[in-house]
Amino acid sequence: MEFACSHVVCNWRPESLAEGLSSTLPCGLSRTDSEHPYDNRIAVIPTPMPSVMPPPVPPRQTTQKRTRPTSMPPPLPPRGLEAKGQTRLKANVNVVSLKVGNLVDISKASSIQSSQKPVYCGKCRAVMSSMSNSQTNPHSTTWCCEFCGKQNVLSQSEVKMGRSPLCTPPGRDVLYVDEEIDADYMNLEDMLVVFCVDISGSMSVTSEVSPGNSMRSPTYVSRLQGVQEALQMALTSLLKSSPHRRVALVTFNDEVTIYGDGTGIPLSLRDWALVDYDHVREQGEKYSTPHCIAETHQCLTQRIKELREHGATALGPAALVSVAMASQFTGSKVIICTDGHANIGLGQLEQESAHSPAPSPYFYNQLASHAAEKGVIVSVMTFEGEDCRLAEVGKLADHTGGRINIVNIGTVATEIQSALADSVLATNVVATLLAPDGVYFPYEEDNHKLEREIGNVTDGVEITFQFGVRPDKVDSFQRRDRVPFQLQLSFKTRDLKKVTRVITQQKRVTTSSWVWAGSLNMSVLGVHCAQLCARLTMEGRILEAQNQLKAQQDLLKDISEQKPIAKEESIYGNWISTMSMICEDLTTDSQQNSSDTTTLLASRTPVTGLSDEAAKVVYQMKRAKSVGEKGRKAAMLDS
Repeated sequence: MEFACSHVVCNWRPESLAEGLSSTLPCGLSRTDSEHPYDNRIAVIPTPMPSVMPPPVPPRQTTQKRTRPTSMPPPLPPRGLEAKGQTRLKANVNVVSLKVGNLVDISKASSIQSSQKPVYCGKCRAVMSSMSNSQTNPHSTTWCCEFCGKQNVLSQSEVKMGRSPLCTPPGRDVLYVDEEIDADYMNLEDMLVVFCVDISGSMSVTSEVSPGNSMRSPTYVSRLQGVQEALQMALTSLLKSSPHRRVALVTFNDEVTIYGDGTGIPLSLRDWALVDYDHVREQGEKYSTPHCIAETHQCLTQRIKELREHGATALGPAALVSVAMASQFTGSKVIICTDGHANIGLGQLEQESAHSPAPSPYFYNQLASHAAEKGVIVSVMTFEGEDCRLAEVGKLADHTGGRINIVNIGTVATEIQSALADSVLATNVVATLLAPDGVYFPYEEDNHKLEREIGNVTDGVEITFQFGVRPDKVDSFQRRDRVPFQLQLSFKTRDLKKVTRVITQQKRVTTSSWVWAGSLNMSVLGVHCAQLCARLTMEGRILEAQNQLKAQQDLLKDISEQKPIAKEESIYGNWISTMSMICEDLTTDSQQNSSDTTTLLASRTPVTGLSDEAAKVVYQMKRAKSVGEKGRKAAMLDS
């Protein structure tokens, strides 16, 4: 766990982000007139400048100066702490970051490993740790839970069967590994890669390709030809690097064709079958397991060469049958390549009839959940210049840890190779974060326990949460020196071992409403802002996202006036600016369709009007991660 601030700031209020946004408050929280909206502030000790150098020029205001009526007295000079170079903090700095990709990689974990089972609190399900205050007598152990206050009485036999006898020091974590395995060990080389390819009529659109020689005339290549060449390169690469990997091919236009490993007779689904969810899934699940690429390379290559473009776009049924095939092997991948939105069968994205069997938002959410449960990674690639409704189809990749990108003929091969390189580190990942009673999680939960189903985890996955203290608990928390936090991460490894990782830490509490700038981790705050605002945007909560962005921009500005901005912080600033422009465009569109501000504030309708380019950016922001020395360039390119 990595916290954005060295201390827990108790008196932050979510309503400080926007006046009138009472809907963002958890149930039971209200604001009184006596409460100051921005009571948390940031303090910076200015570095003394050498006497030979002049002081820095203050930032110039780009906005026009407002003239003050002569009848009004001049403003009073700053008093107290504000006169010493301190500014008010408008963003919540109570943020914690979980680098899940690192935490589930138990081969690199430095934690204490135990084959015994953890001891849980009978009320809040916190795990007893070395930080717990327990009293032992000859017959039992009494543990007062530090998170909910429940008195847990455990017999000596229960303690010995549960918690490891090793005493772990505070700040350390424990890895509980279940010796039982759900199924036989599964070699990762046996996993399945399904290429789900669009061969509809629009794939015949051609683009000019540079010949690489000024003496030669330009060449025009269709989208399908570009995909065919990219797939052949991918097959050759897999043959060299992973000859035991299984590969299957599925194509779709106005029907779905399952070629499998290319050695058998193709299976076609058409007409009524395209709207029968259970039938399509059954066909995929019972399809015969393909042979490895070393045996099927030539057959698959020939099948790919013979593809021709025509017809409509049955993307939904093709995605469903591909996920069903891949679900037979944990850690499998589905790579979807399309250039148009679904217009036939399940998950169609055109104007739906009253008798539509599965509305598109429900269909893609359901399919994404099923894929994540089975440990399948779905990557979605769409062609630039087209409206593929990436905001909807991209849910498949967003929920399963796959890639979302817009490609062209020149980049499709590279993106397919990148999607193949992603590997699942753990499946069925669930994160539980506990804090003391009196803490709540804005935008998440109204109590001190937060549970998030993450699903598949690949390298580099990072999630963030913000927390706050209830107004009626501020005084009691400020009388405490430290407060505990516990992360419980349960998951299955690639060899199907059940693991629970428990990390317990304590954080100091501020005794006042002031925190030092040096105690703020701007990378954690920047990543959290990007992830939260992207999520709110996709949920249609545009104005709430805008207020979060404004608070973060103000914080960056305040800090930049007192110290140089690091390169990482400038990248986070670019993210915020990009999200601000997207939210501004969406707000403008919403205001044109509705003049009722109250309706806009209370809106929770998922966004469907995002362009593919904007949807790509928003999905990438949802998966933002801290930028290190190696990842700075990649983050700048993604932004």
